[in-house]
Amino acid sequence: MSDETRVARTLDCIGLYCPEPLFQTRENIDALEVGEVLEVLADDPAAEEDITRFAKRAGHEVVELENDGVQLRVLIRRLK
Repeated sequence: MSDETRVARTLDCIGLYCPEPLFQTRENIDALEVGEVLEVLADDPAAEEDITRFAKRAGHEVVELENDGVQLRVLIRRLK
């Protein structure tokens, strides 16, 4: 991971189900400074679509997305 995508905060949503990962992602991204990156870990099957859709609609950047079929890892950069 380069300095450009250095994680400022990690949000562990493993074991939480819709809509909790989305709510917690929103709260945590709002707590970051513009330009900082939030790492979200989740295992809810709906989390990938919910979180990436939220990030794009809110005007943030999905920097990286990994889904191994068991766990999701999303890096979101706050842009606004």
